[in-house]
Amino acid sequence: MKPYVTTAALLSFALFVGAVTASGAEMPADVLKLIDQMKADAEAKKDMPAQLDGVKMVTTEQALKMWKEKTAIFLDNRVKTQYETEKIERAEWYPADELLKDPSLASRIDKSKIYVAYCNGAHCWRSPAVALILKTLGYRNVLWYRDGLPDWKKKGCPTE
Repeated sequence: MKPYVTTAALLSFALFVGAVTASGAEMPADVLKLIDQMKADAEAKKDMPAQLDGVKMVTTEQALKMWKEKTAIFLDNRVKTQYETEKIERAEWYPADELLKDPSLASRIDKSKIYVAYCNGAHCWRSPAVALILKTLGYRNVLWYRDGLPDWKKKGCPTE
């Protein structure tokens, strides 16, 4: 029985490595390079780009309108501890770090719905990275809320 378990374990590992390798191949080098640059800028406490090619940005006022009308799903792209501490009310956790490691996780969301990606504001790389990855994978209804949670809270919008 032990050889069967070992064979099964090796097969599972091989399938896992193959899946990760295949999903990683979906991201073009220029997208990965831009995300790496955004990470470096975040480390240096620099602002993220003022805009991203092909990604529509929304202001706090526009985001709040969509939130009130329930026309968009808010995706919190921060780390889990931040999400669990405070988030935009009704936001779903959609971690940038995990999506970057495995772009196939994008399949967890419906391409026909409208999404607002947000994180910790203009110095955070996570929501622009998610917006870029999803755009690259063919999602057309993803908006980037660059000002993110800090501006949402500053303007008194609902959190939980």
